[in-house]
Amino acid sequence: MMDHLRHLKDEDVLLLLNDLLEQYGYDFTDYSFASVKRRLQRVYIADRFPSFAEFRYRVKTDPAYLVHLMEQITVNVTEMFRDPGFFRELRRQVLPVLATYPLIRIWHAGCSSGEEAYSMAILLHEMNLLHKSIIYATDINESVLETARKGIFPLQYMQQYSQNYLASGGQQEFSRYYAANYEYAKFSDMLREKIIFAAHNLVTDRSFNEFQLIICRNVLIYFNKDLQDKVLHLFSDSLEQLGFLALGAKETLRFTTVAPLFKPVAQKEKIWRKITT
Repeated sequence: MMDHLRHLKDEDVLLLLNDLLEQYGYDFTDYSFASVKRRLQRVYIADRFPSFAEFRYRVKTDPAYLVHLMEQITVNVTEMFRDPGFFRELRRQVLPVLATYPLIRIWHAGCSSGEEAYSMAILLHEMNLLHKSIIYATDINESVLETARKGIFPLQYMQQYSQNYLASGGQQEFSRYYAANYEYAKFSDMLREKIIFAAHNLVTDRSFNEFQLIICRNVLIYFNKDLQDKVLHLFSDSLEQLGFLALGAKETLRFTTVAPLFKPVAQKEKIWRKITT
C-alpha cells in the first residue's frame, strides 16, 4: 500500500496513547502531540503495518514490540560533550562552587544512552572531584539505559567526541578515557563506577534525592507547557538551596511558574541557580 495512504489520523494516535497509559502506565498525554504523532508515524511506516488495527494489536499484545516502540518514541539523540560551550561554563562557573561540598550529587534527567553522564564524569575527574561525586543518570527508556550501563560506544564517534572534548576545555588526550576494541570504545571503569543508571519517568515519578546540579537537556521540548511546569517544579523541589539547573539550547525558564525561584548564571548556555524555595 502507498505510504501516503498509511498516515495515522489524530484519533488513531489518541487511541494508541490511551492504550499505552491504561495497559502499561506510560503517560504521553501531555507530550507535544505533534512530536509524538510524528514518531509514531515513522514507526508505523518503517515497520510496514498494513493497517492501524494491526499496529495497535501488536502494541497491545507483544511486549518485545512495546520495548521497540518505546525506544522510538522516547529516544533522545545525544553525544559526548555536546555543545562544548555548555561544558566550558560548567568547568568555569558551576564545578568550582560544587567543589566546596563534601559530597557532590548530580542528576542527569533524560540521560538517553549516557554520553553526557560520561562527559560529566570526565569533567569531574579533571577537576579532581570525581572521588567525592555521585552522578544519577535516569531515563524512561530501559533499552538505552542498558547501553549506558555498559559504557560501550561505536569507535567511529570518537573523533567527533574528541573534538567536542577539546573545544570544551579538555585537558588530556580524550583516548585515555576509553579502550578501543575492534569497532567499539569501552569507557573506563573509573568513570562508570561513579554513575548510577536507573529508570525514572519524569511525568509520573517523584523526586528521589537532593542535588546540587540537575541537567536535563533537550527533553522538555517534547512536553507541552503544563507538563514542562510540572517537571520544572520537580527539579526545583529536588535541588538544594543554591543548586544549579541546566537545560537544553531551545529550553528556558522564562514564562514558567518556577522562573522567580532562579537566577541566570550563564544565559546563553541555559544554566540557572536556585535562589529561593
